[in-house]
Amino acid sequence: MQFGRTYEEFEVGAVYKHWPGKTVTEYDDHLFCLLTMNHHPLHMDVNYAEKTTDFGKNVVVGNYIYSLLLGMSVPDVSGKAIANLEIESLRHVAPTFHGDTIYGQTTVLDKWPSKSKNDRGIVYVETKGYKQDGTLVCVFRRKVMVPTETYIKERGGEQPGRPELREQEK
Repeated sequence: MQFGRTYEEFEVGAVYKHWPGKTVTEYDDHLFCLLTMNHHPLHMDVNYAEKTTDFGKNVVVGNYIYSLLLGMSVPDVSGKAIANLEIESLRHVAPTFHGDTIYGQTTVLDKWPSKSKNDRGIVYVETKGYKQDGTLVCVFRRKVMVPTETYIKERGGEQPGRPELREQEK
């Protein structure tokens, strides 16, 4: 399984379709709200949502959807990243509800070598999230610092911290 890419492996215009998708449950939404102390009734209170909102039901908190998409993109985009440098923009385009399944894809918009170190580069990407019916729900752009092949080789290869298996003697 691929886990991220080196600078040389990114091509401007490439599109990575992240797989698998994730069906969002009420538990997921409530846990994220509780962990982040977001107690807005739109996300937590069914009675409130049914009686006072245009949707008539709870809306999944948008930052959970963003976080989910960011996580989905790791094997394709930032699994080898040195740093996420910037989230340039984040738009929540349409609501997500409990039971919706989220899918994501990322497009490489640009890339350039680092100005300060020659063993890394910057990749500029846009990630889009959409529901099972194709409705776009979230779009964000970010800049990621990724290593070159030289950086990986100089630091011990693809899995530098992984210990070797030792068999126990009988």
